[in-house]
Amino acid sequence: MTTCRTCRTPVLTQFASPDLVGAIVEGGLDPAQDPRWAESGASSPAEYARWSRHLCGMTCMRMALGPDSPDLFALRDGAVKYDAYTEDGDGVIKGLVYAPFARYASEVHGLDAVVHRELSPAGLLGLLDEGRSVMASVHHGIRHPRTPAPGRGGHLVLVTARGPDGDGVHFHNPSGTTANTRTATLPLPVFERFFAGRGVSLPGRTDTC
Repeated sequence: MTTCRTCRTPVLTQFASPDLVGAIVEGGLDPAQDPRWAESGASSPAEYARWSRHLCGMTCMRMALGPDSPDLFALRDGAVKYDAYTEDGDGVIKGLVYAPFARYASEVHGLDAVVHRELSPAGLLGLLDEGRSVMASVHHGIRHPRTPAPGRGGHLVLVTARGPDGDGVHFHNPSGTTANTRTATLPLPVFERFFAGRGVSLPGRTDTC
């Protein structure tokens, strides 16, 4: 498990093979072809392929919990029991639903999880100043910050700290395709272009710097 030099938080991806993230999310590779799928805790390549694209939130939670975190699918199982993920009649996976997720994180893992349905960029910085991390809803296109934002929301990243200049934000992206997009720092106005203005805050790790 790699640790971020900036915030000392683990760096994890929602796919078991970090070097295949780009091929999966941008190149059309079937996640079932990931040779390390079993490390996720999935019961089969098929289950891994079906769920892994939906587990950015559980990956954020793993990073927040640190090196002793359960595996990805163990967290998924717990979240499902709390209805943080649901499936419709056609088997389409819905989630992550914030309120039941926050109950799950608090009751099972002892995390003081707080839902923020309306969160301004200034409010995000305020939470960081309080020593909290934030699972922030952004568009997955944030891994290409120099291009126009295709939208806002739909994907979760873990914001762990202000940037070095105090104005930007440092975050970990579960679907980052390179080392520089898995842990990134962006000016706040750039981050805001992708940010949906909502998320879940968690206690910051006590061993972070």
